[in-house]
Amino acid sequence: MTDRDPGLDPGLEPGLTIRPVEPSIWPVYRAVRLAMLLDTPLAYGSTFAREVAFPDELWVERMGDSNGWLAFEGELPVGAVTSFHAPAQPDDETYLVAMWVASHARGRGVADQLVRALLDHAAGAGLRRVTLDVADDNERAIGFYERVGFTRTGRTGELPHQPGVTEFEMELLLSDLPAGSG
Repeated sequence: MTDRDPGLDPGLEPGLTIRPVEPSIWPVYRAVRLAMLLDTPLAYGSTFAREVAFPDELWVERMGDSNGWLAFEGELPVGAVTSFHAPAQPDDETYLVAMWVASHARGRGVADQLVRALLDHAAGAGLRRVTLDVADDNERAIGFYERVGFTRTGRTGELPHQPGVTEFEMELLLSDLPAGSG
């Protein structure tokens, strides 16, 4: 991975690897997804109760609908991020969704490396824009996204499963990244 932006931590922490999510590791992804829904339930557009009931086939199917990455310390998964293209979204855009780092691994560059993998993939695919939604009271996530170059678009909404929790959209235009990165 390249050093694309001074806001992204350029080095992997020793022992940290970033691996693409693929159907063969769906049980690992399932475990990470359920952990993230328990850890920070208001940060995602779903709930633990809903997803723990998903059949195995649905987890495998989900692997084909998006591009995802898992961060590992040795064999222990410690983070995840997904790039998802919604049917109504322009062809040159993607959503950054399902971003999570285990509490014991936060503040050590894991999020930087996960976002770097997603941005490198998006740039390599010729995409123009990456967007995300973040709850307005999630100061740590907001600060991180701003540090790596995301800005607010002005669009706001409510979490579907948590009325009263406001979220707002942020974007990163891939053309705004320094030349030669990606």
